[in-house]
Amino acid sequence: MVLGFGATSANAQVSEEVKIGFVNPQAILANMPEMRAVQQRIQNFATRKQQELLQQEQAFQAEVTEYQQKIGVISTEAQAAEEERLAQLQNDLIIAQQNAETELEQKRQELVGPLLEQIGSAINAVAERMELTYVLNTTTSTGDLVILYASEEYSSRYNITEAVMEELGMF
Repeated sequence: MVLGFGATSANAQVSEEVKIGFVNPQAILANMPEMRAVQQRIQNFATRKQQELLQQEQAFQAEVTEYQQKIGVISTEAQAAEEERLAQLQNDLIIAQQNAETELEQKRQELVGPLLEQIGSAINAVAERMELTYVLNTTTSTGDLVILYASEEYSSRYNITEAVMEELGMF
């Protein structure tokens, strides 16, 4: 009796229709009205970081120029100390560039993250409403296609990108 019940249960699960939807979250994100403001804030942040790095680089170049002008009149010990100081300044500049890149990525995550959460919630709502078993992303984060082909009929039924945009109030 237990074996019979297990087999019946397994058959019931196999006979259920698997419905797979797909969505392009990047297209949704790009079309969200809030994204323009987010992009502007990211651009402003990037510009500010570029200015800071440019000032630091100019200060470093001025120090190098000053060193080159006095190299012939300073002692060997002073020359070695100055070269060590310049190497440290150059290292500081490299670290500042790396930190700026990290800060820019953090800012991007901070600003785009809530929008991605909204998109995720809308995808879940649409998927539940359409009784989808799975929802696939149409592209990878690098823009490579995941779904290489979907028939026109399947695409019209299971591409939920527009439905998610409607769920977000974009139409």
